[in-house]
Amino acid sequence: MTFIKPVTLNGQYATLEPLNPEHCDELKVAVADGELWKLWYTFIPKPQDMMTEIERRLGLQTLGNWVPFAIRRNDTQTICGMTNYMNIDAPNRRVEIGGTWHAKSAQRTFINTECKLMLLTHAFENLKCISVEFRTNFMNHQSREAIARLGAKQDGILRNHMLNSDGTYRDTVAFSIIESEWPTVKNHLRYKLSL
Repeated sequence: MTFIKPVTLNGQYATLEPLNPEHCDELKVAVADGELWKLWYTFIPKPQDMMTEIERRLGLQTLGNWVPFAIRRNDTQTICGMTNYMNIDAPNRRVEIGGTWHAKSAQRTFINTECKLMLLTHAFENLKCISVEFRTNFMNHQSREAIARLGAKQDGILRNHMLNSDGTYRDTVAFSIIESEWPTVKNHLRYKLSL
């Protein structure tokens, strides 16, 4: 039995839809909003590379390693980004939430918080995960702060963990939320969405 299957997750501000090639044109528009690929410390595709990125993520899904989503804004009904369950470890009931990006116009809204709440709720309450992990580039201070604001705790820094696209080394900061922390984190995220 498959541990994680593609699923649609519905919220007040956003909907997470299983990623498919039909999302390509809207994702090109979304990634151009803020020219997100210019952030040197992230792996965000250029508009012309979007279909290749969709195919890569879907290929990882076929292997059982990822479950990718397109993020739809409910107010405008437009696609505004991507996210994933990744590095799926079914025997140990662990997943990572990552590979996430949002159009600039969707940043600093309730969308990211609600998407994380939906993904975490599904992971802990439906998939019975014992831990959910988040990873980001050490230099991506905005992402690190956002992960910490969710209620995740920093586990450590993986030094020279990866190569950036420019050939420099990436130190990766690992965070997690564990099963026993989930009720408190859930209350915290619901509170943030009520402000």
